[in-house]
Amino acid sequence: MMRLQAYREPGDRKCVLTSSAVRVVDQAGTGRLRGNKRVGHFRLLVVGNAVSAYGSYLNMVALNVFVYQVTGSALTAGLFMAVRLITSVLSGFVSGRLVSRHDRKRLMVCADLTQAVALALLLLAPDGARVTLLFALAVVTGACSTLSQVALRSSVPEIVGAGLRTRANGLLVTGRSLAMIAGFASAGVVVAEFGYTTAFVLDALTFTVSATVLFLLPIRTRAVAEESTADGAAEDGAGTGRWASFALLKAAPLLAVMVAVRAADGLGSSSHNVALPIYSSALDPSHPATFISQFWATWAIGNIVAQQVCSRRTSKTGWSPGERAFALGSIVMSAAFIVVFSGLPAVPAAAAALVAGMADGFTEIAYVSRLQAAPDEQRGRLFGLSASAENSGFGLGMIVSAALLERFSPLQVVSAFQGLAIVLCVALLVVLARGRSLFPNQPPARGSGGPASGREVSSAAEGGTS
Repeated sequence: MMRLQAYREPGDRKCVLTSSAVRVVDQAGTGRLRGNKRVGHFRLLVVGNAVSAYGSYLNMVALNVFVYQVTGSALTAGLFMAVRLITSVLSGFVSGRLVSRHDRKRLMVCADLTQAVALALLLLAPDGARVTLLFALAVVTGACSTLSQVALRSSVPEIVGAGLRTRANGLLVTGRSLAMIAGFASAGVVVAEFGYTTAFVLDALTFTVSATVLFLLPIRTRAVAEESTADGAAEDGAGTGRWASFALLKAAPLLAVMVAVRAADGLGSSSHNVALPIYSSALDPSHPATFISQFWATWAIGNIVAQQVCSRRTSKTGWSPGERAFALGSIVMSAAFIVVFSGLPAVPAAAAALVAGMADGFTEIAYVSRLQAAPDEQRGRLFGLSASAENSGFGLGMIVSAALLERFSPLQVVSAFQGLAIVLCVALLVVLARGRSLFPNQPPARGSGGPASGREVSSAAEGGTS
């Protein structure tokens, strides 16, 4: 039987969610105009976020090399990366609570400005204090980047409206994909031609631009009902105590499985990130960077293609990918990454990288859109827990895959890690196929044919409705 739920969005808008489409009805007759303004504001936000992401990826390369040159120690450089990653993992839980309690726009602005100030302090510090400040910078960048990501993902449905969240997430994926390619590609040129000081100044400027754009945009990042409530009362809706995030996942087991799949995806991502330089060097010892650059460029094109396809289908039909689409997309993505390392000629390998990029972009949109279907007061904690799970998987995978590559081939290591993700996705498909027989209190799972209701987590906690 078709599930139909309705709820009133801020601004006298009534969203009716069905299994096939999202129909937005504006009772005042001005919804189309306001929707265009909101999307226009969000596009500017995407530009600012992409500029900030470019600085982050540039910083990722420049800082890691800078740490090694300043200290002359590979161990210290490794510790720097470990501190930043561990901070990202731990800050996920804290970020979820902050995003649930405080203004998200203000949090994002403060996170960008804090990173800009930290970089400025590093530039002004004397040589003797730089090593200490570098590790402080690792903590700042790890914590602030996670906080900004959790706040932005939690805010998307409130900025553009629940029915447009899939398209909005696609724009964010495209912006970050382009920023990643530009950041990685230009890092070597900027450092070699202009030096580390220029790279750090440019990075600080990107964070300042992002913060300025966010500050000036007239966007709302929280539900109106929550904005008009005191912080303590708002927290009641999100749940209190450090185990509140896990309680939400216990109430919605399908989301828990999806978070586990994302953690396994983090393991898989770490394996191909570590294996790429080794595999590329084996393919062409005289030009080891050739395959890496081709891979990431093709992967980014696939991400952009996925965004365009999702955006067009969503615009025409109101379709939004659900749990089944996420699981199937993750299987395709993991399988494509395995094929990339199978020793194929250049053209088939590029085709596999393109498919991997498309599936990666699609699963990112599907996953984020699905978590955004949770009520606003629960969304921050879910994304905080998700960020910790993804970063934990990636960090653990970096360590384990690096050790395994000492004894096994890149294909074997990537196949093992991506194979684990495939197994979990198959388990998720089994859970979805069996439905209520496994989780009697869980509302019926939605497939790729329609959007998830924004009230599903609450329904699950209350015993489910149909």
